Parts: sequence; structure tokens; C-alpha cells
Amino acid sequence: MLAKDWLTNAREVMDRIEATQMENISQAAEVMASSIQAGRWVHTFGCGHATLPVEEMYPRIGGFVGFHPMVEMPLTFFTHIFGEMGIHQFVFLERVEGYGNQIMKSYDFDPRDCVWMFSHSGINNVNIDIALEAKRLGMKVIATGSAEAFQGKATRHSSGKQIFEIADIVVDTCVPAEDATIPLENHRDKVGPISTMAFTTVVWMVITTVAEQLVDRGEKLYIHPSHNIPGDTTARDRLDEALAEYKRRIAGV
Repeated sequence: MLAKDWLTNAREVMDRIEATQMENISQAAEVMASSIQAGRWVHTFGCGHATLPVEEMYPRIGGFVGFHPMVEMPLTFFTHIFGEMGIHQFVFLERVEGYGNQIMKSYDFDPRDCVWMFSHSGINNVNIDIALEAKRLGMKVIATGSAEAFQGKATRHSSGKQIFEIADIVVDTCVPAEDATIPLENHRDKVGPISTMAFTTVVWMVITTVAEQLVDRGEKLYIHPSHNIPGDTTARDRLDEALAEYKRRIAGV
């Protein structure tokens, strides 16, 4: 069954992440933990399906305050396939150099912040704009994507650099460049992409390491609890506490 082939491919990628990326995950987590400990943010960004790991972090059961999603609606897939904000517009916009600089103008940053970028290919202009501007503002940049598979591939940006060449730390998803992994008879294109699964794997490997490091430093985590467990009478209070801390940080208090 092709279902088992997909599972095999997914497991192999997860195994490669474990075998090759643990040091990078630890380094990325250390930078993020320092930002959160300073009362600041890990800003997160991606385009298209690479917005999914951003949405996976916070707000989400088992996530905790410190991760700030920068989600630009025309660059997500929560849009119409045709009509306004369609796929044609999305493909055009993520390749528009300068768009990322305009996105960055809408936020307040601090050198104690860091930016966590998600891009499978690392070659599109919006992501590179944001990474370059983050570096200019003094922030560390962590990039997650298929860095080895795209090594040496041409960027679309006038800087001549991929996002993986700009980032201070790269966590490789170990996914093949074409992403989809299951060939079909009489079809040129494969089905069964695995980059989203790999993104999510890296997200929780990194974030659990951030949590571990913060607890080791004596820091309190404001964790988003499950509020669906019968008998847990304080879940709503813990949720309110986490959201109050998020609001406090947003306000810059």
C-alpha cells in the first residue's frame, strides 16, 4: 500500500533529523530560550504551507508564551484557490522582493528577539527579505527547511543568498527537494509530501528543548493548557494566566 510507503518515508526523515540535527536543535533552542527569558519574543514566519509550523506553536495546547506568529494572510493557504487572494497571486507575491521589508515595518522588534523562519526551499524573496532585515536589526535568525537538498540551488533574491546562507543557525528538515515522495504509475508528479510533517517534528523537538532549558534556568513557563479535560477545575485559570502574560509582553510592560 502507498500509505505504508508514505509512513516509511516519513519515519526515515524523522530518523535523519534525530541522527543529524540534535546539535543544531540545541543551539537554536538556546537562542530562543534567551529571548524568552529576557521577556522578549521568538518571532515566527513562513509562507504557504510553511505557515503551518507557525500555527502549530502558539496558541496551542502544550505550547507556551514566548512565540509570536507573524502570519501574512495573502501568503497563507487560508485563501481562495481562485478569485481574491488566489494561488496565482500567492505564487507571485512570495517572489516579490521588498514585500518582506514592508511586512517588517508593521512590527516592533528588539535585538533581544530572534526570528524563526520556515521555508522548504529557502530561495523565495519574501522570506529572504525578512531574514536580512532581522539581521540588520540585530536579531538572530534561525532557519528551518531542506537546506542540504537545496544547497547550491539558485536563489531568486538580488542578494544572491538563500535563507539558509543568511541564518545564524539552520535546522535541516532532511526532506528531498521535490517534497512529494510517492510516485504514481503514468504520472510525472509524485504525491505524499513530507515537509509539513518534518517542520512539525522540528518545531516540537526545538520547543521542548527550549522548555527544558528555561526550566533549568529557573524560569516559569506560561503553558497553554487543555481546557477539555473533565474535572480539571483550574484549566481556565491557567489559560487566562497564559493569555495575560502574552498580552503583557505584547504591551511591552
